[in-house]
Formats: sequence, C-alpha cells, structure tokens
Amino acid sequence: MVDYLPKDSPSTIAMETMEEEFDGAVANTRVMIKDIEIQEALEFKQDLKAIDGVSEVTWLDDAIDTKTPIEMADKDTVDSYYRNGNALFSFHIAEGKEVETTDEIYELIGKKNSMAGEALDTATSQKMTGKETMYAAALLIPIIIIILILSTRSWAEPVFFLTAIGISVIINLGTNIFIGEISFITQSVAPILQLAVSLDYAIFLLHSFGDYRKQTDTPAEAMQMAMKRSFPAIAASASTTFFGFIALTFMDFEIGADLGLNLVKGIALSFISVMVFLPALTLMFYHWIDKTEHKQLLPSIRNVGKTLNKLRVPALIVLLIFMVPAFLGQSQTNFLYGIGEQPEASRAYNDEVAIEEVFGKHTPMVLLLPKGDIAKEKHFVQELKNFPDVKSTVSYVDAIGPAIPPNYLDESVTAPFFSENYSRIIVNTTVDTEGEATFAFIDEIQLLTSDYYEDNYHILGESVTLYDMKHVVEKDNTVVNLLTVIAIATVLLITFRSLSFPVVLLVTIQSAVWINLSIPYFTNTPLVYVGYLIISTVQLAATVDYAILLTEAYKENRKEMHALPAIKKTIDEKIFSIGVSASILSSVGFILWLTSSNQIVASIGLLLGRGALLAFIMVVLVLPALLSLLDRVIEKTTWKANFYKGE
Repeated sequence: MVDYLPKDSPSTIAMETMEEEFDGAVANTRVMIKDIEIQEALEFKQDLKAIDGVSEVTWLDDAIDTKTPIEMADKDTVDSYYRNGNALFSFHIAEGKEVETTDEIYELIGKKNSMAGEALDTATSQKMTGKETMYAAALLIPIIIIILILSTRSWAEPVFFLTAIGISVIINLGTNIFIGEISFITQSVAPILQLAVSLDYAIFLLHSFGDYRKQTDTPAEAMQMAMKRSFPAIAASASTTFFGFIALTFMDFEIGADLGLNLVKGIALSFISVMVFLPALTLMFYHWIDKTEHKQLLPSIRNVGKTLNKLRVPALIVLLIFMVPAFLGQSQTNFLYGIGEQPEASRAYNDEVAIEEVFGKHTPMVLLLPKGDIAKEKHFVQELKNFPDVKSTVSYVDAIGPAIPPNYLDESVTAPFFSENYSRIIVNTTVDTEGEATFAFIDEIQLLTSDYYEDNYHILGESVTLYDMKHVVEKDNTVVNLLTVIAIATVLLITFRSLSFPVVLLVTIQSAVWINLSIPYFTNTPLVYVGYLIISTVQLAATVDYAILLTEAYKENRKEMHALPAIKKTIDEKIFSIGVSASILSSVGFILWLTSSNQIVASIGLLLGRGALLAFIMVVLVLPALLSLLDRVIEKTTWKANFYKGE
C-alpha cells in the first residue's frame, strides 16, 4: 500500500531517504524458531540470510555481544529476541519477491515454527487473489444466469448478455498491460464490478429489441429502432457510472486512481460492446433466441404499484427519522487503514498468534536522525526506552556504546547504524499495527524527536505508513464524494433537463449510501477505510441507474395521467427490471464478501451487496413518495415537462 501514497507524504520521503542513505531496508517479516540454542540460532541466521530476497536479518547478536553470558545483558533486550529457548528473527523481504521468498522460508522452518509480518500478508493476499477471483466467478456466473433466465423468455438471451459484457471484461483486463501494473485489490474487484454494473446495458438493448420485433417486419429494422430508443437510457446509465468512477482517480491515495481507471475503462468498453458488438451478434444469431423461447418462469407481479403507493408516507417518515443519524454515524465508524487480519483458519494467522504468545506484539519503527552527536543520541535513546510501549531499541549506543568513537571501528561494524548523513535507530514497540492508541503513540514519538532534532528527522515503518494513509484518505473522502455528486448531478441535469429531478434522485440514493455506511458504526464493527471510500462512490454511481430508469418512465407516464396513477403504473412496469438489476449487483457484492480472505475486498463486497438492496428499497418506496410529494415543484423546475393537467 505504501506504493500508492503520494510522493510527498512523510513516510514515502522517509523510505526514499533510507534507501538512498542505507543499504538495508525496514524489517517487514519475523520468524520464530522453537527450542533452539544460541549457537544454533546464529547458524540459522546465516541460512536465513542465504535465501534470495531476504536482507537485514536482525537477531540478539545485533543488540548485544552474544560471546558474553546473556544473563549479564539487559533482560528486556534479550527477551525481545530470545525467550524460553525460542528465537525471534526480524528481516526484510524485497518488494516483488514476497511469494517465492516466503515459500522458501516455509520450507526452511517447517510446520513447527512460525512466520508473520507485512511481507507475508502481501504474499498471502497475492496468492489468494487469483484463486478467489476464479472461485467468485464460478459461483457468480451461474447465479447471474439463473437470474437472467428467470427474467427473460429465451434460454439464449442470458448467453448474449454475458458474451457481450464478458468480452469487454476480457479486453479491459488485457489492456492493463499498457498500464504496467495494477493492485491485486483492483484485480479482485474490477472485473466482477464491471460485469455487475454494465450488464444492465445489454439487458436494456435486447429487451427493447424484443419489443420492436413485434412491431416491425425485419430483425435489422427492429435492432435499428431498439438502438435508437435504448441509446439515451444506456448513455445516461453509463455516464453516471463513468463519471462517478472518474472521481476515484482524483484521490491522492492512488489506489483510487488504480481502481478508478480500470472501472472507467471497463464501463467505456462495455458501452462500446453493447452498442457495436451486441447488435451484430444478435442479428447474426437471433434465430437462437426464437428457437429457445420459453414461458415466463416468474409470475407477473400485479398491482404492486398500488400496494407500495400506500407505503409512501410511512417510507418518508422512516427516511426522515434515519437520515440524520445515518449521516452522522457513517462518519464516526471505527476505521482500519491496512488490509486487516488474515483469516483465522490460515497458517499466517495462527503463526502470528503463536509469535505474540511468546514475544508479545512487535511493531518495529525506524528513526533516521542527524549523524554526529553521540551524546545527544544516548540521551534520546534513554528517553525512548522510558515509553511503556517501547520494549527495545537497536542503535549504535545500544550495540557498541557511546564511549567508543565510530571512527575507530571498521565500516562493516558501523554501516548498520550510520550513513553519510544519518544515524539509524530501530525501535521495537508493543503497539498494534494501527488504531487510535498506535497513532497517538506515533504522535508522542514525533513530539519527543522534534524536541531533540526539530524537523530534521524521518520516521518509517508499517504503522507509520498507515498513520500517513489515515491523514491522506480523510482528505480524499471529501474531494471524491463532492466530485461524484457534482458529476452525477450534471449528468442527471442534462438527462432530465430539470433542476429538481437530480436533487430528488441524489437524495434517494445518497440516503441509501449513508444508511449502508452507518451500519458498521451502529454495530460497532471496524470498517476497512479503502472499502468505505470506494463504496461511497461505487454505490452512488452504480445504483443511481435504478432511480434513472424509474424516473424516466414516470416522466413519460406523467404526461398522460396524474401523479399517483403515474407512479402506480411506473412501479408496475419497472419494478421487475430494477429488481433484476439490483439482485445481480447484490449477488456480486455478497459473493465477493463470502469468497474473499482479503478484508478490503470482502468489505467492498459486503457494502456493495447491502447497498444494492438498500438502493432498491429506496427507489421503489422513497423515490415514488418524493415524486408525488414534490410534483408541483418538479413540474415548475423541469423544461418542457408537459405534465398531464386533465380532470
């Protein structure tokens, strides 16, 4: 995730500074070896160093002189590396080599011993991404096919839908080669989201084609008329999603740009596929549709508009009751900024628990301080050790001692501690990787370091990266949400040529977003922030289509009848189509949630699944209520509304 932080963020600058000044990198992995003597541990350390991708292996001999009895050394320092016959090694695994290196380490340590750390988390997530994406697709495609079969009158139509969108998904994945690299989070989420969000376009076109075939002489003429009729609806639907996803690319935290670019590309390709490839495919093989016709498998829903219309007042009252608490709650959720914990059934999770049981929590940080004043560094290190959450430090004054000038020693001895400009101190802490207490601890460390060295220092480590991430994404939230609302409102303004319709539609869908994102707060469930940020855009952009579909039909019906009859007729006509679309998007979300071990992907899935259901409920209950309540306002603020005025 550090790759996606802005180039001017403190932890990015700190990382670049350390890479320029020192040969080594920050430890991102730990290994615990059980029942081992000190001499055996020193030999194991050399075996670990010999593995390709491993560097900066740190153990007890880097903190004290292991030639002297360890009983004479500082107990806290010894316990950080060697306790009850168990040895804990810290080291760095090179970026890009996480999978193969951790596999080789597992072979070295066997099943008896344990490994944990940031690099292992990355390796585990990368391994699971491909498997889980295929597993999700294997579950999802049959479910979508079943939904489509139930909602169409031909066995072949679902094949046409999935072929048109499937080809655009494959092209989108293939064009990522021109980007160079994408996040494994994007790889997990983007293809399935693209399929779910853009399947509506194909459904709109083929349903329209089926209607016009009853009115025209040739399939070609029916397709021409279907393309002309469905183009505005498909273009409006694609535009709201397209511009909503573009808002993600304005995030400073560049995971948003990574996912946003893929989704924008995917929506554009899906639109082209539906308007160019699908008509050609259909005209070549339309006889398959004729040959595979079947009776409608779902019973018709009659008078549902009349029933739902009776609920419009209670629906508005419920919305008014929940809107403000939902808005306040969604901003007060307890957020996680990393990728969260590994699944409890995984070896990675159990190994981490095993290491913590023996050595406690271990979150290392690295400080780069101005080089030169050993006496000041000694006092600074002493103050660092006074923090309850600091269990040990590794520095020149710890390992060598302030009495011996560095100039008297060989460079190989001093290289881990000094560069040309900086002195390096490793701080081993017992804080969690992230959380309020951890971020408060980082503030305290920064305050102490500033007292000694003003602003002339750097601090880095996984928790520091997450600290920076927190501050970056909090700013992003306001920008992305504002841009999303402005972009979608502009599209709606052009589509409906109205000042009031966009407001009504956005209030409806945004309320569903707030309710969805407030549930973790009211259930006291921590939420991965990247998932929160992405879904606040994705849900609004993807589900506003339901509101567009219903409102367009209402607008036409309102020209022929009064508001309440128009709403009843519109619900009767469109609830089935909206229900199909919502059920597909909801299925996608819940399957991502159920199949993914990555908490970011799983949280996006859960929020998307729940959000699609909430949007459906809001569109069929609250939106009709708002349309009838504000009928006069809508008529006066809509260009050429031509609403029915008969008795």
